Amino acid sequence: MNTSRCILHSDLNNFYASVELLRHPELKDKPVAVCGSVKDRHGVVLAKNVAAKKFGIQTGEPLFQALKKCPALTFFEADFQSYVQVSQTVRGIYARFTDKIEPFGIDECWLDVTQSMELFGSGEEIANRIRETVKAECGVTVSVGVSWNKIFAKLASDLKKPDAVTVVSPENYRDTAWKLPASDLLYVGKATARKLAVLGIATIGDLAQADEGKLIQELGKMGKVLYDYANGFDAAPVRANGVERTVKSVGNSLTCYRDLSEEDEIYMLLLLLSDSVAARLKEGGLGRARCVKLSVTDSDLKRYGKQGQLPATRNAKEIADCAMGLFRALGLKDRAIRALGVSVTQFGEAEQLDLFGRSEREEKLDRADEAVAKIREKYGNSAVRRATVLQDERLAEFDVKGSHIVHPEGRKE
Repeated sequence: MNTSRCILHSDLNNFYASVELLRHPELKDKPVAVCGSVKDRHGVVLAKNVAAKKFGIQTGEPLFQALKKCPALTFFEADFQSYVQVSQTVRGIYARFTDKIEPFGIDECWLDVTQSMELFGSGEEIANRIRETVKAECGVTVSVGVSWNKIFAKLASDLKKPDAVTVVSPENYRDTAWKLPASDLLYVGKATARKLAVLGIATIGDLAQADEGKLIQELGKMGKVLYDYANGFDAAPVRANGVERTVKSVGNSLTCYRDLSEEDEIYMLLLLLSDSVAARLKEGGLGRARCVKLSVTDSDLKRYGKQGQLPATRNAKEIADCAMGLFRALGLKDRAIRALGVSVTQFGEAEQLDLFGRSEREEKLDRADEAVAKIREKYGNSAVRRATVLQDERLAEFDVKGSHIVHPEGRKE
């Protein structure tokens, strides 16, 4: 067990609702919720503040049901563009301490600060500096977990909220992490928790001390993964910001912290994944892509894939629209979606522009690039490295968890 690393997990508290309260401070102590489109499907609660939680309002429940619980509830339709901009501004703060920043949703990130401790102090001290800076400069609060691996760092960030720092160390993890329910461990969903319960495993400690062979027999490869996670054997790196050149494919993927079922949510996620792919193409000096590949994992961990052709492009919306068409073609609208991935390949120069259609598209792309440049000037380069295309009004609830770049020999990073 390598305990020499220092990994942080940052989690912006009640993020969507917190951003709305920045614009409506008079509602600070009143119940507030953020929902999806009221016109479409009558709205679903996406986030709520602490006052709304006291009425038992749950994320994912219909707005009409939330209003029955709390008639005085003030609700706002989600403004994803604003949330993404605040998220990117916060990431600009993270970038002052490390370039190893891996998003896990729009409001969560892992940071590897191992090399930063010589400059900024211990992991706990860095976490507190980040927490205080985010609150002072952005007006939102963040809870930060500190550990030697990503899994325990995320676990730690959930232990004390809001506006707190929690350390899970090699010395205390048995007294902290092991006492928690097994369902608190990352990637232990409801179905897996039920299987563990049948095996007599109720806590993370039970999982850590279970028979590894039995876990593999009952859960397959995931049994080994969860056994390692429970024991703190996670050696997965935090992916550093940056771009590498490739001649084969560039892609991003995300395992969602909750299942997705609404097409709007899925499209929003595909848009942000596609934006990160497009940004990597542009920043890496790669040609335009002519092929989009979509990967989908449902809540039963069944995997699906499909690919399709499109006019040569590096534009996020065009990539996302193609990916959404592939999703619809898979016929999975009744399935709960756990993970999505978008990648592009077949790079080359753009085809010759025609007199009207393609040139008009290129002008729109140029305007989008100018808009991005202005935001970079205002918030800093790292703050908008993953910003979504500003032409589109629908932005994502999630940001990418990780990315991969595939080299000619098939090696994936």
